[in-house]
Amino acid sequence: MSPDEDKATMEHLQTPHPALPPADPHVAALASQCLEEIDSLVSEWAEYVGPVRASYSDLVSPQDFRDSAWQAFELLLRTVAQLPVPEHIAGVSERVGEQRARQGVPLDALLQAARVDFRVVWAALVRRAGEEGRAQLVTSAYYVWEAVERHVTGIMTTYQRTVLEMGRRREDERRLWFTRLLDSDGRNPTVVQDAALALGFQVSGRFLCAVAPGGGEASLRGAANALRNLGTPMQQQAVASDMVLVVQLGSRVARETVLAHLLGTPCGVSPEVTGVTEVPRAVKLATATARVLPRDATGPRRLEDSWLDVLVHRAGDLGRDLAADVLGGLHEAVPRVEADRLLETVRVHLSGSGSVADTAAALYCHRNTIQQRLNRFAELTGRDPRRPEDAALVVLALSAGRL
Repeated sequence: MSPDEDKATMEHLQTPHPALPPADPHVAALASQCLEEIDSLVSEWAEYVGPVRASYSDLVSPQDFRDSAWQAFELLLRTVAQLPVPEHIAGVSERVGEQRARQGVPLDALLQAARVDFRVVWAALVRRAGEEGRAQLVTSAYYVWEAVERHVTGIMTTYQRTVLEMGRRREDERRLWFTRLLDSDGRNPTVVQDAALALGFQVSGRFLCAVAPGGGEASLRGAANALRNLGTPMQQQAVASDMVLVVQLGSRVARETVLAHLLGTPCGVSPEVTGVTEVPRAVKLATATARVLPRDATGPRRLEDSWLDVLVHRAGDLGRDLAADVLGGLHEAVPRVEADRLLETVRVHLSGSGSVADTAAALYCHRNTIQQRLNRFAELTGRDPRRPEDAALVVLALSAGRL
């Protein structure tokens, strides 16, 4: 959830309800009389909700269950009776919502049990009204139902707000431990163990990291959501100006699955690493790959396909000096058209098999023409791309020039 969505949800959950209109005096009097039998009402209610409570009986103690029900019935009856509501009773809806959220009680079961309050309260009012007063009582059913619904709404909104806050705290904790893991470079065994626990990672698991440079976090978030639906542990988090995604690989999510979900997302992708201790290294490698993404990149780029560019980029000024030293004089020695033709020939030759015949076929030229161009390049630069050592320098220089 984005910060704006988070804020909007919180504001919605905090919106107060308007006051109830005055109840019929006859109904108010009946509700006041029912206050004398709260214990029996709670017992009746507990019998009704027994099957519903079975799903979370191990989460809430019988005493807690009964105490909160007793306070809820007092709140409802005092509300209908238009009697003062003590402060500790007035807050029972919110208190139950928060407590049950922290106890892990399912919301649907909780609300189902709370709505049985109407059935029990209404039955008690009918018993008190007798034959003659039932017709008059029917006209006030809405008022009683509205009081119950306000109690239910108080439970629901506080439950949802608590779950939201708990999720936010859990996410803050995950971000904290992920940051500590990166800061420790995976070298502190205690941090590794605690970070793995907080993130839901297996300490000895296999991981893949993708990094989207600033501006690409939206598309990476979409891929993360799709992968999360597959049930794989992951952590998505901003690191400096980048968005980082670490995915634990397994039987349901292989490396190819991650790459498939990253299609259309410009990002750098690390090699697969083993162990949480290696996650910081994977983040560094994916970040280094993200730094050399072409401006027109439309999808992920693996480090395995980017080593030359990564090395040149990390070399900084040395890379630029290498390009100037190896290629700098080419355009000064010959016209631009010839220099570009020589560079294209060398680039195709070095990116292929290294065979002059294959280069000639790729460029639709005679092999003698290719030989002449390679000789010319060697003459002008002092580097012969047909010699392995010179070829390595020229490849790096071409990469540096492109970057």
